[in-house]
Amino acid sequence: MTRLQMTCRSCIIVLPLVFTAAVAPAQEYGKPDRDAPGDEAIQRWLAKEARRLETRFADDLQSREHFDQQRPQWRAEYLDMLGLSPLPERTPLQATITGRLEQPDYVVECLHYQSRPGLYVTANLYRPKDSPRGAKLPAILYVCGHSHRGRDGNKTAFQSHGIWFARHGYVCLVVDTLQLGEIAAIHHGTYREQRWWWHSRGYTSAGVECWNGVRGIDYLVSRDDVDPKRIGVTGISGGGAATFWVAAADERVAAAAAVSGMADLESYVGNRVINGHCDCMFLHNTFQWPWTRIAALIAPRPLLFVNSDNDAIFPMDANERITNRLERVYSLFGAGDKFDTLVSIGGHAYREDIRRGVYQFLNLHLKHDGRPVTDSEVDLVSGDRRDAMHPIPPERLRAFPTDADIPADQLNTKIDESFVPRGEPALPTAGEFPAWKDALLAELKRVSFRALPAVVPAATPLGDLTDRLLEQHPFETEPGIVVETEWRIPRTGVEKTIHLVVELDAAQWQRGFANADAVVRLKPRGAGLSKWTQKNPPNYVERSLVLLGQTADTGRVQDVLAMAQYLRTRFPDAKIVLHGSGPAAVIAAYAAVLDPQIDEVVLMSPPATHQSSEAPQFLNVLRVADIPVMLGLLAPRPLSITTDQSDAFGPTHAIYGAAGAPPALTVKVEK
Repeated sequence: MTRLQMTCRSCIIVLPLVFTAAVAPAQEYGKPDRDAPGDEAIQRWLAKEARRLETRFADDLQSREHFDQQRPQWRAEYLDMLGLSPLPERTPLQATITGRLEQPDYVVECLHYQSRPGLYVTANLYRPKDSPRGAKLPAILYVCGHSHRGRDGNKTAFQSHGIWFARHGYVCLVVDTLQLGEIAAIHHGTYREQRWWWHSRGYTSAGVECWNGVRGIDYLVSRDDVDPKRIGVTGISGGGAATFWVAAADERVAAAAAVSGMADLESYVGNRVINGHCDCMFLHNTFQWPWTRIAALIAPRPLLFVNSDNDAIFPMDANERITNRLERVYSLFGAGDKFDTLVSIGGHAYREDIRRGVYQFLNLHLKHDGRPVTDSEVDLVSGDRRDAMHPIPPERLRAFPTDADIPADQLNTKIDESFVPRGEPALPTAGEFPAWKDALLAELKRVSFRALPAVVPAATPLGDLTDRLLEQHPFETEPGIVVETEWRIPRTGVEKTIHLVVELDAAQWQRGFANADAVVRLKPRGAGLSKWTQKNPPNYVERSLVLLGQTADTGRVQDVLAMAQYLRTRFPDAKIVLHGSGPAAVIAAYAAVLDPQIDEVVLMSPPATHQSSEAPQFLNVLRVADIPVMLGLLAPRPLSITTDQSDAFGPTHAIYGAAGAPPALTVKVEK
């Protein structure tokens, strides 16, 4: 039976439902964009895709046996989507205590550890002052939400939680986040900083937060005063999300209490709630999961799902859907008593009823103590952030007391450049090319173009398309996606060659073509009449697409493939030459890599790396290889490159040589 928990500031009322669980009205985050011609269409498409992916969760509920059978694969995919595959080496933590504060009934240790060499995690550890010698205590990893505390780290805003746990017989490690810690780095790479290469690199700050938390548990279990079988994790907002990240990744977590940390794809994407969140709240959904599966990986371990009834960024309609799904999962394991929910009245905040509920839940499952908590409101941080009253002065909780103490070898501020390893495949030698190409192409399809159909259907013209000399015409390249084309077909009909030109801007597409040439100009999705609104922040469309397992440029590749398929159907005897300039050149190249029936590729000024701000981005592609290597997959087909980078395409030359097709590659250097 489902339950509805209605919470006020001093009580929790549990009412059994005698009817089907109600579904709250969908809660949108702000007004939808309507300034560009393609806004309505792309938003409808995104919402439909989000619903489609979420319906897949029903397949997860077939049986306990099915869930257990799938779990190893899901776990591997989950770590991959966080950028944690291969799992980083568990290098020495180099844990260092830099200060100690003794209070009458608890002790605070200021410390830092390295989750990997040079990636420093600043933290405070709270423990009882007088524990029996040799006692093994339950422990809490407390992961912080987004509370700006500057140089002191956001851990100082949550000190009352550490104090409470220490006073009640726990060891509690409160860890700073990457962006808001003592060494301030970046969470908002694609939300605000235009670091779109994060997508190609397979990097998300959520992966760092997860790994920092896993290594925090490594530190806790290394201590003589911690019981490794009684580890809990909790936090609110960004800390709520990190609670899910860590508990799903690390089975040493015996109980988890996530406060305002997860919605679902229908909410994030369909209702634009993603606009209220930074990048640390999301993994790259490479394998197109229903989002609730992340939380389901915690089952059947105890999980408390906490939310507020008027929280704009974790709305109730999503909360109710997730709750119903997780109840079903836990029922598969006969563990309905291990999953619970708490709904607090109010907005996005940590109120008394939430504190009491979280403390009581963790006491129950880590100490077998289910008594009500009556002292949750002790030593709270209170007041406005600028004038907040703290039980302990924040500066006294620094792991690095002065700026001079911050290590010179810290990688925090540029960890996005190295956290996820780059793919650097060895180039093939003579005779190795076919097998080398097959393996690289298979991996590219697995992690970068998984969202594309195995065979992309031909685009569909909307209305009648004639063979006039010049005609503009819309095509639907997949249901709900309409793109703009312009045709120039000689009156004598199509000759032996059709030039398909991919265009992202108003470039002179006629360049290099004679009047007798048959030319089809394509503006893929997001360009021309399908252009959507782009605002930085929050970059709604581009970030939403990653939650659906693709990028805007993945869709553009699909548009090219669909048009090429249409042209083959209409003009079966014609040769198709694919053209692109600048970023469009890379889109054209990947379309040809995926479609071996494209006869020839002509590229003008393509970016030489996906790390470039001008390059198209595809999920995880830099974990496979970079652009010069990918162009080698076109061998032995003719490829022409015009570039101002004289030595950028050396790997392409080498691969064409290994394929026995050096003459098919032409690289023209223009300064």
